[in-house]
Amino acid sequence: MSFIAPAPSSAPKTIINSEFWPDIDLAKLREAMRLDGTVTNERLEHSVINAALQTNSDLKDWRIGQQILGFDGLEQVPAEQINGQSIYLQLYLRAVYCLTKANLIERYSDFDSTAKGLKAGEVLGESVDDLRRDARFAIRDILGESHVTVELI
Repeated sequence: MSFIAPAPSSAPKTIINSEFWPDIDLAKLREAMRLDGTVTNERLEHSVINAALQTNSDLKDWRIGQQILGFDGLEQVPAEQINGQSIYLQLYLRAVYCLTKANLIERYSDFDSTAKGLKAGEVLGESVDDLRRDARFAIRDILGESHVTVELI
């Protein structure tokens, strides 16, 4: 039995975001989320756009508030810096990256409907939940909200 490594992705690309939000560098996303060449650029682009749309929508009111205060872009909003980057930028990218990977895992699990594939899908399902939670936490951190929502019945 031989092992054939997936081909590296070709032609790094940047997804141009709306004017307030940062653009998404697909090569950096691939590196951060450990996505190899089995994820095509077309599929990755589709998932990133979906993730950015969702994240931008969740942060729409916050963005409008920042723009009213005179900030034209996320990186202009005053924030603590870690490793020379705004924590808002880092949290935004975390949300987009996590939602992208969650979307990809959900879509790739439909390739194999055998017992082995279904078992792998169950394991990946836990990972999808973790990724969606991490994205939600990042968004709530930007909003300045708690990670826990409690409602008394």
